[in-house]
Amino acid sequence: MFRQHCLNQNPKSSHALAAYSLLVFLLFSQSWPSIIADEKVAKPHTWQETFKILGISWNSDGTLKREIQIPMVNATPSVTDPKNPPVALSTDIQLSPKSEAYVRLYIPVNPPTDTKLPLIIYIHGGDFVLFSASTVIFHEFCNNIASRFPAVVVSVEYRLAPENRLPAAFDDALNAIFWVKNQASYSGGRDPWLDYADFSRVFLLGSSAGANIVYHTALRALDFDLRPIRIRGILLNQPFFGGAFRTPSELRLIEDPYVPLYMCDVLWSLVLPPYANRDHEFCNPVVGGSYLGRVPHLPRVFVKADEGDPLVDRTTQLVQLLQGYKVPVVYQYNRGGFHGIETQNKTVAQSLFNAMKNFVYSTRVTDDQESHASY
Repeated sequence: MFRQHCLNQNPKSSHALAAYSLLVFLLFSQSWPSIIADEKVAKPHTWQETFKILGISWNSDGTLKREIQIPMVNATPSVTDPKNPPVALSTDIQLSPKSEAYVRLYIPVNPPTDTKLPLIIYIHGGDFVLFSASTVIFHEFCNNIASRFPAVVVSVEYRLAPENRLPAAFDDALNAIFWVKNQASYSGGRDPWLDYADFSRVFLLGSSAGANIVYHTALRALDFDLRPIRIRGILLNQPFFGGAFRTPSELRLIEDPYVPLYMCDVLWSLVLPPYANRDHEFCNPVVGGSYLGRVPHLPRVFVKADEGDPLVDRTTQLVQLLQGYKVPVVYQYNRGGFHGIETQNKTVAQSLFNAMKNFVYSTRVTDDQESHASY
């Protein structure tokens, strides 16, 4: 069974919330086929179908049972077998004795002693409801970044929905940034591995739901004085966004095998705040909300999207919004592809890896950048 990492969970309060969300979805699903028929002919689907695909089911207390059989791995804090060394070193650090919040910290096996490394704060994907910083695919991803960029990587364990709906994940990511700030200023001491980090070159990186979390966390972070750290850029790989009205790519790929719209709709019903629809700013960042005034102050942004991803139009809309506010954007748009392609295609994964590395190492601190970014 998939081991759940839900922080500060309150099952009793989540029960009523989960029941309400389920009721809303059931009522909506009665008219769903006819609504979709006006957009494009699609097969009717049920929330039970989505739960089966995701490997989740309701517990009696309103929490989720997660049964996805993707291995979780321990950190590797040292080299135990010199003949078969790990890709990178890693260790888990608890952020507060009052909660289960932690980060997994990565460094190269042989970090350089004559130069500091950029620091990457990584937010994993999983539809906001699945997985952990210790899930093997994300652990190996961070191993590779640490060793091959090279970089110091801070992978964030965040609370999952629906037990902890948005903005809980945003709060956890922001708290991880505050932890990095405290480490940089020696507040309460510093982990010796972070002596290898250049705190003036901090980047936020996320894929899918993790990219959504990165985007909103970056905007929230603008409200705080984070010195001595400086966030120089954010990297968004196939960000998971949505909206009440379908985009052309969503209609074209309505029955996509990786992120079909009926599954996305159910996920948003589990993730968004109570009574919110898909035009809430946490889901649809281009419709308005409390964040738009902060957008012009974002640092450089790297965005990657694929033509075969139903969410690609949402990504293009975000890029257009950023460009409209004069935010420097590097937009990598790939023909073909699909959501999560880099997890199945090594060539695509290498291309994405190279593009992200180039973005990080080509970001130089200039006077213009100092005046543009407010971190």
